Amino acid sequence: MRHPRRDKPSTQNVLAIIMGGGQGTRLFPLTKERAKPAVPLAAKYRLVDIPISNCINSGLKRIYLLTQFNSASLHRHISQSYKFDHFSGGFVELSAAEQSFTSTSWYQGTADAVRKNLNHFLNHDFDYALILSGDQLYRMDFTRILEEHQANGAELTIATIPVRRSDAQSLGIMQINAEGRITRFVEKPKDAALLDSLRLDSSSHEALEIKGNDECFLASMGIYVFNRDVLVQLLENTLTDFGKHIIPTAIETHRVFSHVFQGYWEDIGTIRAFFEANLDIVSELPRFNFFDMAAPIFTRPRFLPATKINAAQIDHAVLSDGCILNHCKITHSVVGVRSVVDSGCDIHRAVLLGNDYFESAESIRQNESEGRPRIGIGRNTIIHNAIVDKNARIGSDCVITPDGKPVNLDHENYFIRDGIVIIPKSGVVPNGMKI
Repeated sequence: MRHPRRDKPSTQNVLAIIMGGGQGTRLFPLTKERAKPAVPLAAKYRLVDIPISNCINSGLKRIYLLTQFNSASLHRHISQSYKFDHFSGGFVELSAAEQSFTSTSWYQGTADAVRKNLNHFLNHDFDYALILSGDQLYRMDFTRILEEHQANGAELTIATIPVRRSDAQSLGIMQINAEGRITRFVEKPKDAALLDSLRLDSSSHEALEIKGNDECFLASMGIYVFNRDVLVQLLENTLTDFGKHIIPTAIETHRVFSHVFQGYWEDIGTIRAFFEANLDIVSELPRFNFFDMAAPIFTRPRFLPATKINAAQIDHAVLSDGCILNHCKITHSVVGVRSVVDSGCDIHRAVLLGNDYFESAESIRQNESEGRPRIGIGRNTIIHNAIVDKNARIGSDCVITPDGKPVNLDHENYFIRDGIVIIPKSGVVPNGMKI
């Protein structure tokens, strides 16, 4: 339950641990060459910038990021983005899966990843461990959940969010008692009668600050606060996952409470979720506000020139730095760093992830002599309902749209996932190609 607001609790005794995720198969091909948290977001950020920024804005500056798959670009982004001074004691440290004398296997799940790094974590002086996901879009003041955790005398607190019945079937649903203690957890309940039994009593909405009396369920956000000793105790086994194994066990044996979060939260776990979350940002009143300077989202400073627009028609779009847009039409789209869009193009409901560098004149001539377009989007090309990954070469007079095609498809030059065309990183679409 909510408690009266007091001074913010100390954050000096908290260690934040961000889970870097597994192979990210549901975000393939965006995860073909990068880890899930390194996937670009909103024209200039990476997914991992969200939890790290939430930590920094909450006064948490001791942050571990656990990685395993395709982590090179993620490591580079972290090292170029997050540097604390020598006197604050703050850090964002990467801990990749490694072999040791006691373990030769990779991370088998979220709990296993933390267990295999416990010897590193326990070298720090902390009372609470805050465990986060690296692929969610939300803004949260973590001092609120820490405050409730302490006030409740909790051993474990789980952040939850009210969801509708349709969403509850794909999430872990919690049931709480009058004091906010979690008494039951069911993973992805499908049965109607089971869902009815998990429904939050409407009489508790006001106490939980939930607006309205519509039917809702409390879903786990995958955000946990553990007491230090409880975390160690709960990991003294071979169980591999927090959500599937550790949490259900802990509910039976420990004081586990719910912190009800009110606000926008999106799990960027699929291509469709990634696509829609990006396109929501271009709306006039997006659900996630990147312009909130009270709690800004941090990322790598690139020192790029401002975007240059040469008579382009732009409507409901987000443009990053260093772009060149020539006499084109861009509507309801996200345009990433260093994007080059030539004249006559029609870009609609597209997410362009941009480029890692500006191509030199010599490189352009060489690629053209070998029959490849320059990096960017050539003249008179149409792109609708698509994601164009970084450093892609899309020629002139091309058409890229999922219309009339299967919902999922693998092709030499492109992929279709959830009804969205994806041009992979460094992909090539020759002049005149119709997708």
